[in-house]
Amino acid sequence: MLKDEINKALEVLKSGGVILYPTDTIWGIGCDATNPEAVDKVLKIKNRPAEKSLIVLLDVDSKLQSYVTEIPEVAYDLIEYAENPLTIIFSDAKNLAQNVINTDGSVGIRIVKHDFCTPLIQRFRKPIVSTSANLSGQPSPKFFDDIDPEIINAVDYVVDLEQENRTGKKPSTIMKLSPGGQFEFIRR
Repeated sequence: MLKDEINKALEVLKSGGVILYPTDTIWGIGCDATNPEAVDKVLKIKNRPAEKSLIVLLDVDSKLQSYVTEIPEVAYDLIEYAENPLTIIFSDAKNLAQNVINTDGSVGIRIVKHDFCTPLIQRFRKPIVSTSANLSGQPSPKFFDDIDPEIINAVDYVVDLEQENRTGKKPSTIMKLSPGGQFEFIRR
C-alpha cells in the first residue's frame, strides 16, 4: 500500500500536479518545488498571496547545497539534534521555482523524517512544496477530516494513507538562520 501510494504521488508530481499528503507534521498540499506552474496551482488552491513564502521538503541534509548558496555549519547540528520537525529559513535560495522563494531571497526548508515523504522525495529526486492543507487565513487542519472539501476537490491526488490517524500533530518549529550562524525562532 505504501509503495503504491508513493508511485501514484510520484506520477502526479512528475506531471506538474498537486498532491494532498500526510507529512511528519500536519497534512500538506505539495508539488514539485522547481516547477513554477505547479507552485502557482498550489497558491491558487490555497487562495494564498504569492508574496507569502512556502516551505520546501528534502529527504536528506546533503541536498541542501543544491538549493541554498551558503549553509552555516550549525545548520547540520540543528537538523541532526532537533527533537521535533524543524524548518530552517536559509538566505539566498537557488535552483527552486521563483514563486517558492521569498521576496528577500530566502527559503524555508525541512529535512523530513516520515515513512511516506522521505521515500517519495528520494525517488522524485527534487524538493517538494509543503504548505498546510487549508485555505489561506483558515486554521491548519489537525486531522484529515478537518481539511476543507474545496481543497480535497482541487488537488490532483489525495494520498490514501494516515487519513484515520488521530495523533495530534502540529506545524514544525520555524527558525531563521543567517549565513553567519545567528538564528531566531519564528514559530516554536
